Amino acid sequence: MLSRRLVVRRASGFIAAILVVLLPQHAWAATGLDGAAMRWPYALPFAGLLLSIALGPLLFAKVWHHHYGKIAAAWSLLALASLVILAGSMATLAALVHAMLAEYLGFIVLLFSLYVVAGGILVTGDIKATPASNAGILALGTVMASVVGTTGAAMILIRPLIRANRPRRYNAHVVIFFIILVANVGGALSPLGDPPLFVGFLHGVDFFWTTRTIWLQTAIVAGLLLAIFVVIDVWCFRSEPLLGAAGAAKPVRIRGLVNLVLIAAIVASLLASAMWKPGIAFDILGTRLELEDIARNAALLAIAGLSVWLTPDEHRQANGFTWEPIREVAKLFAGIFIAIIPVIAMLDAGHHGAFAWLLSAVTAPDGTPREVAYFWFTGLMSAFLDNAPTYLLFFELAGGDPQVLMHELSGTLASISMGAVYMGALTYIGNAPNFMVSSIASENGIEMPSFFGYFLRAGAVLIPLFVLLTLLPFAPILRWH
Repeated sequence: MLSRRLVVRRASGFIAAILVVLLPQHAWAATGLDGAAMRWPYALPFAGLLLSIALGPLLFAKVWHHHYGKIAAAWSLLALASLVILAGSMATLAALVHAMLAEYLGFIVLLFSLYVVAGGILVTGDIKATPASNAGILALGTVMASVVGTTGAAMILIRPLIRANRPRRYNAHVVIFFIILVANVGGALSPLGDPPLFVGFLHGVDFFWTTRTIWLQTAIVAGLLLAIFVVIDVWCFRSEPLLGAAGAAKPVRIRGLVNLVLIAAIVASLLASAMWKPGIAFDILGTRLELEDIARNAALLAIAGLSVWLTPDEHRQANGFTWEPIREVAKLFAGIFIAIIPVIAMLDAGHHGAFAWLLSAVTAPDGTPREVAYFWFTGLMSAFLDNAPTYLLFFELAGGDPQVLMHELSGTLASISMGAVYMGALTYIGNAPNFMVSSIASENGIEMPSFFGYFLRAGAVLIPLFVLLTLLPFAPILRWH
């Protein structure tokens, strides 16, 4: 049962990893569906599935572990049935084909390639678990996150950090700050860093816009978090019993280096598919399969095959690599991509849809956007509904025009970007690597807090910081224009 639980948790960690990273502009629109004719009950299957994924392993673990596939299928079938009643079977079939071919196929191929390649990188050696070394790893991971992504940086560094801190009596706080900094805040400076920013890039935001616009804000947030961590870790370290010498320390080594090259190849494939637009597509029931997407998927599968071929099996074995997590994700996300169809249709309806209230909440009576509201609404929804689709939601609510958002409304886009990235750290399901890092830590003997226990700890650190930032408009962190 324990191994099964770890498998499901690891799979859940991937749930939002690249949820909308691959989607071309407007690909989330449900083909042929009238979102204005729908009301909030049409969103219940999607909400139910997300809550099931988040809370199922915690509240009814035994039932969930044995029947999660059936539960996901039930929610997705409920969503399809409601669409058949509303729009008819042909419109529903067209929307289903669109979701599976234009969205799900690319998602699962990318996730498969990332999972295979990351599983071949093995970091070995001895690192002393001092506050200095811990802070150094966190700082390194924070910088790496905007280059190789939050998932890549987290998966490369979490195991050596765990091995170093496992002998310590107090070590859960190290992993919590790792999740906050490496798996979230550090990814704020480029589209490669965090899925929400890649969504913006695919919708027309310049690649280096976040680097130029919010580098100071991110540096301040990361610096304050590192300082808080050092204070806490020094206090905990001083109360630790002295550990006896364990012999000569083994030097730190990185094995499976070919996979670092393959990660670069994956990134290059994503960028190439986003920039190469040959204008060739194949139509299937109204869904356009673009040539660049087909080529990207083929390249990603080839990269995964190269990783399996070039990486020694013992590296994956030492990492605890199995094929089960990717099978788990394939089943769960088939349901997610189906259940979200009516939600996206309602969002596309704008002021005429069921989510018009959300647009009113972030817009002043004179039509100007409320930047603080965008920051908090984007952030809090990111924490509980995953930050990538939440970013897309508020990006569209703000008008969806990248040129306007990067210039006249740059403060609004900065608010959306920072809210999605920073507050994804508030829960295990806020961003892709959060739950995965927690699962790996638990598997290696570190007693991690529960879902709500983590939320309370992360919130105690982050919420006062974010409140302070919004209450001090003269502070540099709020100079977004």
